[in-house]
Amino acid sequence: MRWLELTVEAHSEAVEAVSEIFGRLGRGAAVRPTHLIRDPDDELAVREDPSAPYLLTAHVPDDPEAPAAIESTERALWHLQAFGLGPIGKLRVARVDDGDWAEAWKRGYAPQRIGRIVIVPSWLDEPMAPGEVAIRLDPGMAFGTGLHPTTRGCLTLLQRVEPMPDRCLDVGTGSGILGLAALRLGARRVVGLDTDPIAVTAATANAALNELADRFEARRGTISLEQGVAEEPFPLILANLVATLLIELAPALSAHAAPGGTLIASGIIEPRADEVLASLDAARFDLVERLEDGEWVSLRLERPA
Repeated sequence: MRWLELTVEAHSEAVEAVSEIFGRLGRGAAVRPTHLIRDPDDELAVREDPSAPYLLTAHVPDDPEAPAAIESTERALWHLQAFGLGPIGKLRVARVDDGDWAEAWKRGYAPQRIGRIVIVPSWLDEPMAPGEVAIRLDPGMAFGTGLHPTTRGCLTLLQRVEPMPDRCLDVGTGSGILGLAALRLGARRVVGLDTDPIAVTAATANAALNELADRFEARRGTISLEQGVAEEPFPLILANLVATLLIELAPALSAHAAPGGTLIASGIIEPRADEVLASLDAARFDLVERLEDGEWVSLRLERPA
């Protein structure tokens, strides 16, 4: 059987959105940096160069349905430009043989370190430095690969929560990366919510891949004042969403947060950060830390005891 390999270059801000589009195609979607930076003083420390574009690939069967799949993908990539994300290159299509496609999309991908957290593709073995924790997450499963500044910001702020609470609510869980990181850092149970069934499936699969399925529960849905998650308030809530949703959900986030609990919120473009902060302040959250990465803002807040 022959396959078509779809490839596009994208700025770091557009990686997760493009990854989500490619993830709909089914098999072998992947994200790879085009340039790695290695610390000369630490051979284990490798990170992506955020100023360089990322290479995204996906594979579809070379059959009569392929032209429609390619056309819809091109259309979806074109629409992304309206959101003001970083540049997205032209979609390239090439034929590959059956024996090549399964390995071709894995080439060039390296583990990614964000503080103590190491994101490792499932097919690689990576030595851990003292204090590091690994999350196995295949690139290209979309919704939270760790490449986007908002995901990096959440992972950075999460590592500053001490002690790590036993229970965590991950709103808009996506791939489950934030909830899985909380478990690796000491949480005992995570509930992940997402309105997209593809994300729920991906998060469930990733929890199993990390042997955390018994401690991570992915559900389809969101939070509201009218219908919550039928549990006691959470001492830790993760909400990597967008500014509009954070403003809308601020009262519900407060209702689900335990007194003295922590909220880590991101997905906030800098021009709307003050608006988000005002809504969270009105919902009785106090700002503890603000982290900026380019045009994106991540927040760590606490609900007074």
